Amino acid sequence: MYYFRIKTNRDAYWGRPGPTLSVTGYSDLQVQVSRSGSSTLLQCLSSCPPGHTSYIWSKNGQEVKEDTSPYADFRYGSADSYSCALKGLEDFPSPSVYSPKPPSVSVSPSEREEGSSVTLTCSSDANPAANYTWYKRDVVHLSSVNEGPHLVFSSIQSSDSGQYYCTAENKLGVKTSSNISIDVKYAPKPPSVSVSSSEIEEGSSVTLTCSSEANPAASYTWYKEDEVHLSSVNERSRLVFSSIQSSDSGQYYCAAENKLGVKTSNNISIDVKYAPKPPSVSVSPSAEREEGSSVTLTCSSDANPAANYTWYKEDEDSPKASGQIFNITEFRAEDRGSYSCGAQNQLGRSNSTFHQIGVGTGGSWKLPAALTIPVVLLAVISLSVFLWIRRKRASRDSSEPEERADIREEPEQQNDLQYASVHFSNNRADPLYSNMRAARPLGHTEQQNDPQYASVHFSNNRADPLYSNMRAARPLGHTEQQEVPDYAAVKFSRAAPRTRGQDPGEDPAALYSTVNKSH
Repeated sequence: MYYFRIKTNRDAYWGRPGPTLSVTGYSDLQVQVSRSGSSTLLQCLSSCPPGHTSYIWSKNGQEVKEDTSPYADFRYGSADSYSCALKGLEDFPSPSVYSPKPPSVSVSPSEREEGSSVTLTCSSDANPAANYTWYKRDVVHLSSVNEGPHLVFSSIQSSDSGQYYCTAENKLGVKTSSNISIDVKYAPKPPSVSVSSSEIEEGSSVTLTCSSEANPAASYTWYKEDEVHLSSVNERSRLVFSSIQSSDSGQYYCAAENKLGVKTSNNISIDVKYAPKPPSVSVSPSAEREEGSSVTLTCSSDANPAANYTWYKEDEDSPKASGQIFNITEFRAEDRGSYSCGAQNQLGRSNSTFHQIGVGTGGSWKLPAALTIPVVLLAVISLSVFLWIRRKRASRDSSEPEERADIREEPEQQNDLQYASVHFSNNRADPLYSNMRAARPLGHTEQQNDPQYASVHFSNNRADPLYSNMRAARPLGHTEQQEVPDYAAVKFSRAAPRTRGQDPGEDPAALYSTVNKSH
């Protein structure tokens, strides 16, 4: 605004308001970039009216064209920069325009854990300003409008890991950044477990494999039913059995662990198949058994899958029975012998040793009731004859009174009493059998088929329990050798109730006798 002042010797006058003058200069210049199809068009914009000035165009700071037209119609290069100026004001050019420079990419924060917020930033020097596009491999990720050149993961996931790059583009060109790696750290995912073979046989090689996604990589620990079972190979993710055994059967699982956490797998069942182990045979009852009684044989074998059982009798070709338990409801003489069982599954077979099954072995001896009385009478008669002979000899020597007087004077020397007992046996192997003749059995049943035998045993042991029931007989005419009196006693006892098949008219309890004789 311009104004004037009039001054006199008396006063001054101001000519306000005055006119206003506006001057357009270089600061108004700018280059506008536009595109038409595949062509790029530059225009120098100025407040000067068209036709009143000339425009000077520069490329990379060097003047290339002067024209009164504000448009540049020359060929452009994406690596070049352009500016314009008014003729006469070449020292005041417009700002240069150029395509984007190669972008740079940054990521924040430097440590990226799953679930955290992560921001990627792409920046490039460009005029006009560039637009940015984000890429992950071949997948396009556009930045949000509000965040401009930023790619933001508010809760980054392991699936977001990968290689990223960005592009910066304006109407003069496009530039691409180098790759940046996004490595998202996360705790192990629940592990999965696999086994190398679906059918596992004892002695085979079996490998269990544990796998889990984790960053950083997980370390693995194997467990068998809550007990740590360390791997036998360097790769801890694998558990190797070079020769698996039946004892290795059970429930297995693995744990995957890194610094961010630990996860365990589901259980996997390892069922080792194996052929039957050598069977064992048990007999019930285990004590003495009698004909007509019931006998149960049981076969047991460790096998997987469970074994099938077959029973055999020695010297017989065909099996006797099948099944784990073999029952003989009425044991007969023809059932005596050796038995074995065989255990078999699809992996193999194993046989037990032969087991002897007999009658009346290992128990107390029992004399049949029909033979009891004849045998006892025979023993008494034999003993009476023996005593009669002894007394006869004593009577013959009674003419020696002096020696008898000596005997009466020294009764304390007669302290060695002799005893005799009758021993009965049904064992043909008994050494007395050769000197004995079997008494004719009376009233036999089908079980009374073994003749009975008797033997006489002499003893001078006062501790014999029968001695307490004996009374010394009066001595008759002792000689010098007949220093001790003779004694005799017969003791009868009843046994258990009669056995099956016994004649009802017989005594229901068998009789046993012991005859003691002493001199």
